[in-house]
Amino acid sequence: VCAESAHINVDEGGAPERMAGLKLLTVPTPDGKLTPELIDRQAWGWEDEHRAMPQVVSITQNTELGTVYTADEIRAICEHAHGMGMKVHLDGARIANAAASLDVPMRTFTNTVGVDVLSYGGTKNGMMFGEAVVVLNPDAVRQMKHIRKMSMQLASKMRFVSVQLEALLAKDLWLRNARHANAMARRLAAGVRETDGVEILYPVEANAVFARLPHEVSLRLQKRYRFYFWDETAGDVRWMCGFDTQEEDVDGFLQALKEELAR
Repeated sequence: VCAESAHINVDEGGAPERMAGLKLLTVPTPDGKLTPELIDRQAWGWEDEHRAMPQVVSITQNTELGTVYTADEIRAICEHAHGMGMKVHLDGARIANAAASLDVPMRTFTNTVGVDVLSYGGTKNGMMFGEAVVVLNPDAVRQMKHIRKMSMQLASKMRFVSVQLEALLAKDLWLRNARHANAMARRLAAGVRETDGVEILYPVEANAVFARLPHEVSLRLQKRYRFYFWDETAGDVRWMCGFDTQEEDVDGFLQALKEELAR
């Protein structure tokens, strides 16, 4: 069970279903966040042989829409899912940005509140390459090393991945990188709010700004800066800030945006 906007549903080319042999049961959400009530829309039918049997709830922190779950919200999801015999997976591609936004340790909204398994995103937090699957509840996943190998995810010379994770997490580099990315998104959002003709669609709680502006303006702007349409029909776009985004990058983008709007 996942949000309709979940990365595993819309951005992996069907790989979760093809590679893992599972079924994604999606739920529309207004802000990218699941709740116990929304989970219940798909968490049923365990005795119905005609229906895929719900086994796991997957959430994303922070979400694909740039919003952030509080620790209490994730605790409520975990308690609800566990009460139905389901496990909880947290997609943490930008988990560091969520921790920086909430100003709490990552454990506050992961193992402390009942998350069973999470994926830790390294590349979006400053690593050259490498991610990690963290099994917080050993009872949730058995024989993880074999699953990794069978999924073709055992990297040769893994020490080169591990040393990056060690450098990132040993002190506060991960947090400094995430705080910087979030600050750049706030700077971008502040400039956008002062720009006529652009609407910010969701709360800017991490390092993403979602906006709506004239389609032709976005097309011209894309020739100067690379970014994605989120919903091309509606004119919705996604602007991401990273660990290496600088103030002059944001200011230059805002200037280009104003120039294209004025044309």
